[in-house]
Amino acid sequence: MPWWGMALLVFGLNFGLWGSVGLCRLLATMTSRARRRLTARRPAAAVPAAGTAGPAAGTAGSSPVRRGRRAPRYAGRRGGLTVNDVAVLIPAHNEAAIIGESLQAITGLVPPRNVHVVSDASTDDTVPQALAAGARVIETARNVGKAGALAEAIRRFRLLDRYSVIMLLDADTRVEPGYFAAALPFFDNPDVVAVAGAVRVATDRRLSAAGQLLVGHRRRIYAIGQRVLKFGQTSLHANATHIVPGFASMYRADVLPEMDINPPGLVIEDFNMTFEVYQKRLGKVGFTLGAVAVTQDPDNLRDYIRQTRRWALGFWQTIRRHRLRCNLFTAMLFLLVAELFTASLIFLVLPLLLLILAMPDLVAGAATWPGFGLVYVTLAAHMKLTTIAFGVLLPDLAMTVIVAIIERQPRMLLFAPLFPVLRVLDAALGLWAIPLAFRSRSDGRWQSPARQQRLVPLEPAAALAPQFAGDGPHASG
Repeated sequence: MPWWGMALLVFGLNFGLWGSVGLCRLLATMTSRARRRLTARRPAAAVPAAGTAGPAAGTAGSSPVRRGRRAPRYAGRRGGLTVNDVAVLIPAHNEAAIIGESLQAITGLVPPRNVHVVSDASTDDTVPQALAAGARVIETARNVGKAGALAEAIRRFRLLDRYSVIMLLDADTRVEPGYFAAALPFFDNPDVVAVAGAVRVATDRRLSAAGQLLVGHRRRIYAIGQRVLKFGQTSLHANATHIVPGFASMYRADVLPEMDINPPGLVIEDFNMTFEVYQKRLGKVGFTLGAVAVTQDPDNLRDYIRQTRRWALGFWQTIRRHRLRCNLFTAMLFLLVAELFTASLIFLVLPLLLLILAMPDLVAGAATWPGFGLVYVTLAAHMKLTTIAFGVLLPDLAMTVIVAIIERQPRMLLFAPLFPVLRVLDAALGLWAIPLAFRSRSDGRWQSPARQQRLVPLEPAAALAPQFAGDGPHASG
């Protein structure tokens, strides 16, 4: 097998396909911005004299209605959305250690009266913390899981009747200033029914060496996945992404009644909600790297395994639940699943392949061992150490270098040799979840990982808070 064949099996066609689409989207955006700057520099056109006809209908300067175009199913309110139109909904289960900081950040960007917290049978001080921050708070009678808490809160708070947009926000997520300025304009397009936020890993906490390794691995996934895959997948001309992450996302209020937010048997909700958008043809998903929110990823192996396993299980459960359809989303999903399965198998057997191929160089005469010699000869006839080095390890190192430069985190290079080990772990957890997803059902109940407070406190909310009543069309704070 040539090294490029191995690289194709491990990294897949998705990167090439959606990376190309993303590049086209980026070039189109840059061209549009250049045209706007050029137009802004030109002198204003003369105003027609009284009685002089303006531009004819259907010519430049007018807004003709295109014939034959079906009206969007959920047009909603178009244009002019501000943070006053957004309800923030935060489900929380035993998040007292971090929810205060998250609320302090979001209430500096939207009116506190718009912030709603549903405590899912918390046994700590989550409720007092949320009340002290000025949020509206309710509690569930029992632990119903994140999706169940969201559905109950939407009903009890009557959010669909009071707001145009619902923002779903995790209790450990801090929304950055500029999020709404970048995200809300997507809803000017009536076809867009959901907007995904861009995740950034929280680094303002004390991390052990193991914690830095785990967080650095997630940073790599986010940096490449968002800049290559998601940016291309959410191009409005080829719109098909497999997830709108639930840590910080927004939905039009009038599409939520058409979605089954809390179906039985699923462990998480965000995969299912994204599938609902596409499989029910409710609209498109917007995404921009400018709508940033900071989240705490697990900094210990136990929480990392638990969260990764939960995500993998939720993904396969959602695939089990939704029927395949003849559309772009299903085609994208089929390619993703095929490559995910193939790459996971390769990474899972990668340590064994390396050991077999390297053994004769490490131990003299190993190639003549009974049984092992035949295995080695057979494998060496199809694969060499250089194939794995150039097809897997060097591309993985290159990805680390690129992310370290983009994210300005040179410390990540210290952990570069260990990142492939975590990819082996991810592969094992992903494959483990496949049979489990098809033979078991989940109740959606959650257990929050260990949280840490920031090393540097946030600025007071009043210092960040905008004049909400007088905000412009796309106020961000």
